[in-house]
Amino acid sequence: MDWSTIIGFDKQLLLFFNGSDSLFLDGMAKTLTTASTWIPLYAALLYLVIKNNNSLQKVMLIIGCAALCVVLAGSLNDLLVKPWVCRWRPSRDPEIAMLVDSVNGYRGGDYGFFSSHAANTFSIAIFFTLLIRSKTLSVALILWSLVNCWTRMYLGVHFPGDILCGLVWGGAVGTGMWYLHQYLRYRIDDSKTYISTEYTPAGYLLADVQVVMLVLTLTLLYAIVRSVLFIYQ
Repeated sequence: MDWSTIIGFDKQLLLFFNGSDSLFLDGMAKTLTTASTWIPLYAALLYLVIKNNNSLQKVMLIIGCAALCVVLAGSLNDLLVKPWVCRWRPSRDPEIAMLVDSVNGYRGGDYGFFSSHAANTFSIAIFFTLLIRSKTLSVALILWSLVNCWTRMYLGVHFPGDILCGLVWGGAVGTGMWYLHQYLRYRIDDSKTYISTEYTPAGYLLADVQVVMLVLTLTLLYAIVRSVLFIYQ
């Protein structure tokens, strides 16, 4: 299989995921892909970190590693990789742009390789999965990232190949930042964490993890309401 065949398949696969006749799904994709929608989630994760770490140094270390996830996974991509690779977004690709459905004229920037949404969200999901060690939250965060990936294809601003590469890079960055955190964490404080059934294996209170899950649930409900309202705009 040569490169042109892979590119052609990528474009056909994009058209499978892109758009629909549902105004409800249009509104859902547009709401879920908007960064401000997820501010409550980031605030809940910050609450979880502050509540379960007993020093400012530990809290700032986690915040710093999470920030590095975003910088290394997405920001460098936007500044360096996209302008260097220069792969058109589907919505701007001369070969298929006329076939791509858009929502309210949203087309994104010129270039889309690789997806910063995929890289950013997956790096955060993997970092906090390894950090907190809650099966429920881990599944929720990974699904959150994958839903963000779906919105990018639905809206026609990323090919599946852009998404896949973003996920691979984001996963590598998130894992690397967790290893960095572990190395620096034990230089700050190498004391043992005492665990009970009320805590995750990493020492995070399960009740506080449920706060994050509640925020995720409420955010999804908000997106549903916005999607219903989108129909009547």
